[in-house]
Amino acid sequence: MWDGKAARAALPAVLEGFGVTVLATVPAFAVALVLGLALALVQRAGPAWLALPVRGAAVFVRSTPLLVQLFAAWVLVPALDAPVLGVLVLGTHYATYLSEVYRTGFDSVPKGQWEACTALSLPRRRVWRAVVLPQAVRNVLPPLGNYAVSMFKETPLLSVITVHEMVHEANTFGSTHFAYLESFTLAAAVFLLASWPTSLLVRRLEARLAH
Repeated sequence: MWDGKAARAALPAVLEGFGVTVLATVPAFAVALVLGLALALVQRAGPAWLALPVRGAAVFVRSTPLLVQLFAAWVLVPALDAPVLGVLVLGTHYATYLSEVYRTGFDSVPKGQWEACTALSLPRRRVWRAVVLPQAVRNVLPPLGNYAVSMFKETPLLSVITVHEMVHEANTFGSTHFAYLESFTLAAAVFLLASWPTSLLVRRLEARLAH
């Protein structure tokens, strides 16, 4: 049965964990955005000797569970602090997905614009910087937002490498005070309150860009 007193007692711990969750999600997504773009550019415009191994590495990361990657990194790189390691692994994992999103954005640029750039003999770097990237990034903003929400909801996996994010704090409080129902319900509510508005914004952005 729901205990309001236990819920009020659990709230500070859950909110403290939420702060850690946000601090993990934001830099991890920044890593994913930058690294994902780099991976996409190398695979699309890089030399074959570099593009092929990068593509193979990206496929390997996408094909293995994030949980396994966290455990492997925790064992292989013990010198890094757990929060830093978690951010890097989470960001790298999602970068491989965002690289495919960026690739789709590149493909969405009309073929005629590529041909026009070729006809004008524009330098390759200028073509990408001034023509392709502005359009591609604009076209992929909605899916990028969806992946940001997905990453936020996967942060509980960081608890396996001792990052005390929100679900970890809820579990700790629940086991200490025998109040799992209250602590996990609060954690679920915070996840909902944080992710639902973001999902709505992504939908509105997707609808606006479709017109």
